[in-house]
Order: sequence, then structure tokens, then C-alpha cells
Amino acid sequence: MKIFLALLILFVITSYTFAQNKVLPKEVQIKMALLSAPAEKKDSAAVYGYSPEKEFILLRKGSNELICLADDPDQPGFSVACYHKDLEPFMQRGRELRKQKKTFEEIFAAREKEAKSGKLQMPKQPTTLFVYSSSKEDYNDATGEVKKGYLRSVIYIPYATPQTTGLPLKPEAPGMPWMMDPGTHAAHIMINPPVK
Repeated sequence: MKIFLALLILFVITSYTFAQNKVLPKEVQIKMALLSAPAEKKDSAAVYGYSPEKEFILLRKGSNELICLADDPDQPGFSVACYHKDLEPFMQRGRELRKQKKTFEEIFAAREKEAKSGKLQMPKQPTTLFVYSSSKEDYNDATGEVKKGYLRSVIYIPYATPQTTGLPLKPEAPGMPWMMDPGTHAAHIMINPPVK
């Protein structure tokens, strides 16, 4: 009986872990990644996601300026994103450093140094990032449907400050734009709509 119980517990844990980390079919990954894209940009956006072996790959070529990312099966919750193609060197460098197991602080410092030296090219104009997220309980990975999603917007303006933009460093009202990482390569405006 003890062996049966131990095997049952092991099966449940293994099944739960597999369910949390499974790679979704290509079509579902694309559908869910595009939840973060503006409606008029969805049809022509490039989409990256994961192979069955969890390799980061191009799932669909694009013809406009947006790149969308499918949900990472190894991360908790559900989060997809779309961003302007001029942010790709910044995003790609972040993926490379995370693969090397660098911490958030190490990644920030490396990209700051590389951006200042000119090795990492940052956009010359403001560029957007859209992030659409929900808890695992609020989406159906079989259909690509999300019940309670949340969309936030980020506008990258490298080296901008509160003085150059007039923006505060924290939101003073729900949905009010505010600035993070001022004066750095990663300076950006956050726009977080009120949670419904």
C-alpha cells in the first residue's frame, strides 16, 4: 500500500510538472502571442515561440515592424509580448544573458555597458512593447482563449529622464504614465491600465 501511494504521488507530481512545462502546438502559440499585438498589426507580425524541444524559434515570418513572443513554457503564469523590431538587439541580448544564468542586475549592467560603448544598438526613436498576461487558471492552452487578461504598454526612450519627458517616477493615478530606469539605456514609460 505504501509503495502504491508513493507511486501515485510521484505520478501526480510528474503530471503536474509536465502540464506546467509543455510546449503548445505552433498554431496555439501564435494565436496566444498575438493577444499582445494591436488589432491592425496582428496579421503581419513575426512570431517567435518554442519547438517541442523548447528551443526558441521563429514560428511565423512577419512583414511589419512588430515581433511577438509566445509564452515561455518554463515560466509560471501566462505572459506574451509584442515589441517594435528596433528593440530586437536589446531583447536578443537579454535572452543570451538569461541563458547564461545571469541575474537581473547583471543583465542590466551588461546591456548598459554595451549600449554606452555602441556595441548594443538601442532605438533612436521611441519604441513600444506590449505585454499581455494572466494567471495559469485564466487561460485555456488547448484553445488559446484567455478569460482575464491584462495588457500593459511600455515605451522605450533610451536615456530619457523625468526632466526631458515631464513624467513622474511613479504613477499618481490609475493608468497614469510614469518612468522607469531614467537616464539609462533601458529608460521607459510604463502605462498600466487599472485592473478591472
